Amino acid sequence: MIGRMRERVVAACDGASKGNPGPAAWAWVIADGSENPARWEAGPLGKATNNVAELTALERLLTATDPDVPLEVRMDSQYAMKAVTTWLPGWKRNGWKTSAGKPVANQELVVRIDALLDGRSVDFRYVPAHQVDGDPLNDFADRAASQAAKVQEPAGSALGSAEPPPSPDTPKAGSATSGGAKSGGARRKSAGARQGGAPSSRTIKAKFPGRCLCGRSYGAGEPIAKNAQGWGHPECRTAEAAG
Repeated sequence: MIGRMRERVVAACDGASKGNPGPAAWAWVIADGSENPARWEAGPLGKATNNVAELTALERLLTATDPDVPLEVRMDSQYAMKAVTTWLPGWKRNGWKTSAGKPVANQELVVRIDALLDGRSVDFRYVPAHQVDGDPLNDFADRAASQAAKVQEPAGSALGSAEPPPSPDTPKAGSATSGGAKSGGARRKSAGARQGGAPSSRTIKAKFPGRCLCGRSYGAGEPIAKNAQGWGHPECRTAEAAG
């Protein structure tokens, strides 16, 4: 557990799935006073979806931090963040069913996270993934999760692991796709903004690599679906409608 002398802990967490579902892993990183990576941990999940990996990363981070110390969590998963800041109260009122009457996906993980958040001061901040000038903590967690998903082995500062390698999904400085995006925060159980538009239910295979609204890239041949801002991961389209 993190010592109780600190006024606030700044951290990031991320999940990765190579195939969605496919080899998956979770990771979290905790910053020092200068917001540089100080402690981190990553672990394999076998075959799982990206959403399961994202939620597991948050659960492991909350378990590893002192509930008496305020926590800032930086994430690039709109699904995971909205699940615990926007949709969860309604799901509980509806008997763990969505507004469409369907069972809540990944309910066991969401229930555990809800219990870990109870009575804590936690601020969630969305940060876009794979940006040249993106959040360094989120980038570290992203790289750690991706590496653990590939090798399916645990890693972390306590194990003496080397810093995870650079992500091939992050564009190089000066490239046409390297434009940054402003991050936005959300408090526990606060209202979340919805994107406009009517997403399609059709899923196709991408002809070319691209970038989803969640900030993550997708490769040629991967399944994609139309969302409010263009084409992206099918689970991100589902996440927009889950509330």
